[in-house]
Amino acid sequence: MADQIPLYPVRSAAAAGHKRAAYYSAAGPGPGADRRGRYQLEDESAHLDEMPLMMSEEGFENDESDYHTLPRARIERRKSGLEWFVCGGWKFLCSSCCDWLINICHRKKELKARTVWLGCPEKSEEKHPRNSIKNQKYNVFTFIPGVLYEQFKFFLNLYFLVVSCSQFVPALKIGYLYTYWAPLGFVLAVTIAREAIDEFRRFQRDKEVNSQLYSKLTVRGKVQVKSSDIQVGDLIIVEKNQRIPSDMVFLRTSEKAGSCFIRTDQLDGETDWKLKVAVSCTQRLPALGDLFSIRAYVYAQKPQLDIHSFEGTFTREDSDPPIHESLSIENTLWASTIVASGTVIGVVIYTGKETRSVMNTSNPKNKIGLLDLELNQLTKALFLALVVLSVVMVTLQGFAGPWYRNLFRFLLLFSYIIPISLRVNLDMGKAAYGWMIMKDENIPGTVVRTSTIPEELGRLVYLLTDKTGTLTQNEMTFRRLHLGTVSYGADTMDEIQTHVLSSYAQVHPQTGGNNPSSTPPRRAQSSTPKVRKSVSSRVHEAVKAIALCHNVTPVYESQAGVTGETESAEADQDFSDENRTYQASSPDEVALVRWTESVGLTLVSRDLTSMQLKTPGGQVLTYCILQVFPFTSESKRMGIIVRDESTAEITFYMKGADVAMSSIVQYNDWLEEECGNMAREGLRTLVVAKKALTEEQYQDFESRYSQAKLSIHDRVLKVAAVVESLERELELLCLTGVEDQLQADVRPTLEMLRNAGIKIWMLTGDKLETATCIAKSSHLVSRTQDIHIFRPVTSRGEAHLELNAFRRKHDCALVISGDSLEVCLKYYEHELVELACQCPAVVCCRCSPTQKAHMVTLLRQHTGRRTCAVGDGGNDVSMIQAADCGIGIEGKEGKQASLAADFSITQFRHVGRLLMVHGRNSYKRSAALGQFVMHRGLIISTMQAVFSSVFYFASVPLYQGFLMVGYATIYTMFPVFSLVLDQDVKPEMAILYPELYKDLTKGRSLSFKTFLIWVLISIYQGGILMFGALVLFEAEFVHVVAISFTALVLTELLMVALTIRTWHWLMVVAEFLSLGCYVASLAFLNEYFGIGRVSFGAFLDVAFITTVPFLWKVSAITVVSCLPLYVLKYLKRKLSPPSYSKLSS
Repeated sequence: MADQIPLYPVRSAAAAGHKRAAYYSAAGPGPGADRRGRYQLEDESAHLDEMPLMMSEEGFENDESDYHTLPRARIERRKSGLEWFVCGGWKFLCSSCCDWLINICHRKKELKARTVWLGCPEKSEEKHPRNSIKNQKYNVFTFIPGVLYEQFKFFLNLYFLVVSCSQFVPALKIGYLYTYWAPLGFVLAVTIAREAIDEFRRFQRDKEVNSQLYSKLTVRGKVQVKSSDIQVGDLIIVEKNQRIPSDMVFLRTSEKAGSCFIRTDQLDGETDWKLKVAVSCTQRLPALGDLFSIRAYVYAQKPQLDIHSFEGTFTREDSDPPIHESLSIENTLWASTIVASGTVIGVVIYTGKETRSVMNTSNPKNKIGLLDLELNQLTKALFLALVVLSVVMVTLQGFAGPWYRNLFRFLLLFSYIIPISLRVNLDMGKAAYGWMIMKDENIPGTVVRTSTIPEELGRLVYLLTDKTGTLTQNEMTFRRLHLGTVSYGADTMDEIQTHVLSSYAQVHPQTGGNNPSSTPPRRAQSSTPKVRKSVSSRVHEAVKAIALCHNVTPVYESQAGVTGETESAEADQDFSDENRTYQASSPDEVALVRWTESVGLTLVSRDLTSMQLKTPGGQVLTYCILQVFPFTSESKRMGIIVRDESTAEITFYMKGADVAMSSIVQYNDWLEEECGNMAREGLRTLVVAKKALTEEQYQDFESRYSQAKLSIHDRVLKVAAVVESLERELELLCLTGVEDQLQADVRPTLEMLRNAGIKIWMLTGDKLETATCIAKSSHLVSRTQDIHIFRPVTSRGEAHLELNAFRRKHDCALVISGDSLEVCLKYYEHELVELACQCPAVVCCRCSPTQKAHMVTLLRQHTGRRTCAVGDGGNDVSMIQAADCGIGIEGKEGKQASLAADFSITQFRHVGRLLMVHGRNSYKRSAALGQFVMHRGLIISTMQAVFSSVFYFASVPLYQGFLMVGYATIYTMFPVFSLVLDQDVKPEMAILYPELYKDLTKGRSLSFKTFLIWVLISIYQGGILMFGALVLFEAEFVHVVAISFTALVLTELLMVALTIRTWHWLMVVAEFLSLGCYVASLAFLNEYFGIGRVSFGAFLDVAFITTVPFLWKVSAITVVSCLPLYVLKYLKRKLSPPSYSKLSS
């Protein structure tokens, strides 16, 4: 279908002719064509503005049943002035004025670059923000106004406030004040109390963080300061396992190497440790106190969002000549990260609001559920009906006398059309759902933190999830070693162990120290690789390569009483296995080194120049590290050159992704196929290769390499070119497969969500390969689907081409990186979102926390659908707060996400039950409850209208104050509220058939259609009850109130029974309890059952109630009002049953 759509703009045919050739030459054959097209595009970027990206027409051709899955390209016509103003323009104007006023009062300070003198906060030129963390929504002064504003911006509550205030005007007074003010006061008291508790908890959490103590270095020695009192320019000492309080430049460490590891999981969600390097000028100083004896400053760029980059310089003025050092990201310690090794000293450069972690979190907004918004719309419709009814009444009176006063009295008489109890009931219902979720034994440990939006769980269309720690456990295990002819899996690892044992047993008896007798045979072997090696030696080579080619450092936890300073010589250091832990910047590397340890070759120590391996026989081999080429996301590989101390052999080892390595290694016929096989199993593959170098080759390389490193222009390119000269014809050793274990039941949960019609997007900070791998292994992308990897784009032209290429694909998952995403959103936001929404799954990798939140906001704006975000680290907080419904997982990465979320769970698999069962029930129940409460108000207003019209349109209340309050509370409250226990489908069914969830997202349980049906029912029943009472009781006219009210209460109780789908014993109790209360009150409160005021002199005689005519007439009216509805309901169930009833029957 999309292939026939012209993908170029349709302009005049002639003009389009040659342009078309230019723009789309990229599609032509051969790489040259591609390049030409790209450059052509750059020149013609001016034309791109006129040239729209054409959207595919699929969105418009899909049938109606599927409409909610495809966002329409919404082209809205501009509304005319007045129409615009009425349809929400006034809201826009008001908010614009407010924003303008706030901006004037609270000007944002411009962020500037700064010069920070070491240890001299008083020298800073301008005022910097306090270093305190604040997550509260209000302060002491804004709390009450803020909460009241949040409540009264709902039409419903504002309406009640006006009605209640009108009761202070004597001419408008109807009944008692308490009938209006008590319910309103109750609602507000509950809301304010709930907000106050939440706010106080936030305050306590902030206070705890802000009052953590740190050591500050001063001229007089160390002093303790609170985290919130730290200033720019302070020298702060942070111990191991302590949180870094503000953004700092790393000056010194207790570690000999001059570097330390930090854990950044709360900042970027990656659990691997990052290596940070101290500024060499300050690291070389003999003692700590010398930091004050030098005159030095740090120049830092202005605060910004990007956590992966930093530019600055360090200058020491008092040396001759002055020392300048450039500072980059590896010299920084960002706030909210944790020191993993040693003690660090840093100078503070950014505090409080200017730190990277705070700039990457958004302010929490108050979330309002879709159901509440829908009910708010219905309330406005009811208000319209109320005004119309009152005007009709006054018109029928003939505008006699002070008609506007009568109009007001009618408005108040009929004000029950909009029931105040709606808010009370719904808020209590929400509290009940929250309690049920927390008490559910199938999802233990679940906490509901935002009690106002449980119904949202039943309306979700998009689920955005983090990867690391949410879908995966972030624990790597070594699964597979492939040597081309043999493959070793988990069950054959012991064979590798025997091979390693035997090969070291052969080599080492002869060696005896540095005896050269062992070298000749091995030299010969390396110079003549044509000889087929035995399996044993190939396994040994592969294991040795894996044990040497990495950036892992073994760390020994020193025993109690041994300080870090008194480390003895290397030889007597405690190399015992119990207290050794490995540190590296990637968990994959640790998994590989752990595996070599398990097969007998153990990494026992490493510093910047050497590393030592221990053989199965307990002998220690020392290797000298000559060069390390670190892993980068561009090169996708890492290399190391080592010299074996015992044989003086120089070897270049390299490992990396198959994409990067396949062109570097010698020709083979198995690599590509095996990589594919492993990737399908969800394993992360690494190709390992080596090359033996002679001393001359190495010396030649080193001289060129150091020359390239000193060049000023194009340094990166020159260095890469020199390294590339080594990377030719490497000997392929093996292929390794490492598995990142998924959380329990991730696959079935994702399957269930997909069947429920929920689209799942994965937003992760991790690498593209890893993300794609997990997307496959978790079945986020099903096996049959293609994956379209969006090529990296940097300019508008490239983005345009790439989007067009993507549009031609059908039903394939999209994988896109953060940088490309940024470019596309800048120029083609609407098109990108629209295309992505049609994909079955989307994976965004290398996403910053702000990008994650931005994606959520975009989805909400473009599709108008409900979104849910699931995450577990500090880097997911913004995304969780931006979504309509945020779910946090209490993970290894701390509790930050679960504290910020609306719902906190312990495992990802609980999401399924939370949505399918609790989401469904909460939405269905609230919809039924809301409509029933409206029905309850409508019916009594209909009766009032009939009564007034019979009594010559007098604005006299039919029922007195207490009866009205009693009707809304004690007589019908319990049965109506028991709808909260109703369920249409058993939980087991809802989980077994997730397809049922699709119905909910269409919002059919509460819509104008269902609302109108309830309105008609109310008018029918109200009319029958009142006319029945007037017709049947011609003689005892005085008793109309008692008769109609009794029939009304009975009708309500029967209607509840009619609405319920699954009975619960509490519902039965509620029905009988309400009936009992009513019968008792008939006996005791008889003065209320007269017409009008008691002055009518009509007291109710108990004797009359007990007579047979009263009983049969009340029963007759009730039957006439309810029986037809029962019949209709029965017929509807028989003729067009809802989808769930087919399952439950």
